[in-house]
Amino acid sequence: MPQPQVYLDGQFVSPDEARIPLDDLGFMLGATVTEQLRSFGGRLFHVDEHLARLARSLAIVGLSDGVDLKSLSTAAVQLASTNHALLDPADDLSLSIFVTPGTSPALANGRPVRPRVCMHTFPLTFGQWAEKYSVGEQLVVTQVQQVSTPCWPSELKCRSRMHYYLADREARERQPGARALLPDAEGRITEATTANALLYEKDSGILVPPAARVLPGISLAMVRWLAQRRGIAWHERELTAADVAAADEVMLSSTPFCLLPVTGLDGKPIGPGQPGPLFQSLLADWSVEVGVDIAGQAKRFAQR
Repeated sequence: MPQPQVYLDGQFVSPDEARIPLDDLGFMLGATVTEQLRSFGGRLFHVDEHLARLARSLAIVGLSDGVDLKSLSTAAVQLASTNHALLDPADDLSLSIFVTPGTSPALANGRPVRPRVCMHTFPLTFGQWAEKYSVGEQLVVTQVQQVSTPCWPSELKCRSRMHYYLADREARERQPGARALLPDAEGRITEATTANALLYEKDSGILVPPAARVLPGISLAMVRWLAQRRGIAWHERELTAADVAAADEVMLSSTPFCLLPVTGLDGKPIGPGQPGPLFQSLLADWSVEVGVDIAGQAKRFAQR
């Protein structure tokens, strides 16, 4: 049976051949820049936008010179096409890119050190979120905080996500099945774990935290475009947990699931406690744009 391919340092190899040595700084220190894309109908979504964000992350950590983004883009499209052909044609996949600084100079014994670049795919794990399109996500504001910008800028997408792990662990202990909503040191809402948060107020429009405080989400930009097509105002504003609790609708945007409704915060319902009409409209618009019934696809393949 054919195996999916993996891209590692300029070559397509089998999963068994895709090996990262123990002296790699990505393994030793977690020093890894990353991007995650998904496909619709087997075609990667907004490749250029994801690679532009990857370029910014590489520049922040000083790895720009070691990565050919044009070649990487071509390889990503080829990898997705090859591996999607192993799935049901109506199914889709996630493509993960990660770049490390390579071998630790202290352990290289004088050998040249260059960044290590890897891409791999896996079928989207629809079962994790399929039912949430209809019942919504539950959020808990955690004591675990967002990493402050003096540590690293919010636009850096990296795999150093221990704070996400700890925050979700805290959220689940307080409310089984919930996801964490992280504040900053001043108590202002930033983002959920692996997702941007959006609020909707009928009198104001969509409210999001200031761009300088959160990861510039590719999916968030898509929601903004869809909202503006509908004539819905978009505002950046400092937000608190009280703002989230009082909103008419709350949503999360992220690459794998695109858009989810939030129906509860800290154990209390948001609005009527069910997905709202704006969420339904935006998800329907997104589905039309990509030619895939996003929620329907997730429900179909949730039990794979």
